[in-house]
Amino acid sequence: MAKRRPSGDGMVRKRDDGRWEGRIVVGHKENGDSIFRYVYAPTQKELSVKLRQHIDAYQGVDLTEASSMTLGEWLDRWLDEYMAGTVRSSTLQTYRRYADLYIKPTLGNRPLTQITPSEIQKLYTHLKERGRVRKHKKYGRQLSDSMVHCIHILLHGAMSVAEQLRLIPRNPVVEVTAPKRELPPKQILNDEQLDTFLSAIQTDEIWRDFFYTELTTGLRLGEICGLRWEDFDAEHGVLNIRRTIHVEKGGVLTAGDTKTYAGTRKIVLPPSTVQCLRERKEAALTDWIFSNPLKPELPVNPRTAYSRLKSLLKGAGLPSIHFHDLRHTFSTHALSSGVDAKTLSGILGHSRASFTLDTYTHVTGDMQKRASEVVGNFLTELLGEELKPWQSAENGAAAAST
Repeated sequence: MAKRRPSGDGMVRKRDDGRWEGRIVVGHKENGDSIFRYVYAPTQKELSVKLRQHIDAYQGVDLTEASSMTLGEWLDRWLDEYMAGTVRSSTLQTYRRYADLYIKPTLGNRPLTQITPSEIQKLYTHLKERGRVRKHKKYGRQLSDSMVHCIHILLHGAMSVAEQLRLIPRNPVVEVTAPKRELPPKQILNDEQLDTFLSAIQTDEIWRDFFYTELTTGLRLGEICGLRWEDFDAEHGVLNIRRTIHVEKGGVLTAGDTKTYAGTRKIVLPPSTVQCLRERKEAALTDWIFSNPLKPELPVNPRTAYSRLKSLLKGAGLPSIHFHDLRHTFSTHALSSGVDAKTLSGILGHSRASFTLDTYTHVTGDMQKRASEVVGNFLTELLGEELKPWQSAENGAAAAST
């Protein structure tokens, strides 16, 4: 039996057409035969440089036979074998659409192992300039930065799994700069608007408890629609978040897991919310805390809740915010009232407290400013006259710079 050649082993020869050819071992088939990568150059010196680059790139890598597939073939396999069953069906359909419309037409036929960072960067540039399938009245063929960012996340995930399975030596997407996602500005109800909204929901017996619970918990729309009475611990005032309601194609409602692992959580409710739910439970006729007003055996439809929010806001003369902005309203007021980021992160179901801080930097910035004022006042009281020279010097420097 022939000795198994190690990855990185190679050879060089001059072809009949005058070019130089080099090959290196990059992996092995199931029967032990070597998988080669071929490199070409007009001179032996240029070939040596290219070979060294490839040897470095494949250092410590032992690709499998399946690495011969194209990027398009791998995307199909990744979606079918690794994503199906782990994400919602609607999310899977979106991934397929992104792959079919935006990635495969340009790079789908390229061998998986030969996809380079520069090719992916060019793809993103092309998508931003002329990636839209149907021409838009305002944006023409341009794709938004947010859309290209989503495509980047998909491609990064697929290539990461390919690297783990030894289909490629390295994930080329890691070296690519993706456009930042454009997030719409967060809108919240200020103190005065919040009072107006609370007054408005008091006149709506059907939706009053729903929106009051939302404003005092900051639940995601699907989470509050998915609450059942078994989730409410009336004795200890605790709400267990275990599921979320999705609206699938055709308007069908399905109950699924929370958005993240951290999304499955327990929330200690404010006394007023506990009392609200206790009274509601006494008159309950269904297992759902907030059921469909017309079909109590079903949970409330997220689309219906969203529509009702818009009507209430319009009737109260308030800004037309999104439902998720109620979550932002809760979070902003909680931070401003002194709730620490780690505690709030647990209430919101964020996987990391750092995400909460990044999301609400506008609030934490104000908190830091207030904290600095408190510290400043404290130092003034503590040092008194001794602090004045610092303040005078600081004021003088500020005046000189203006």
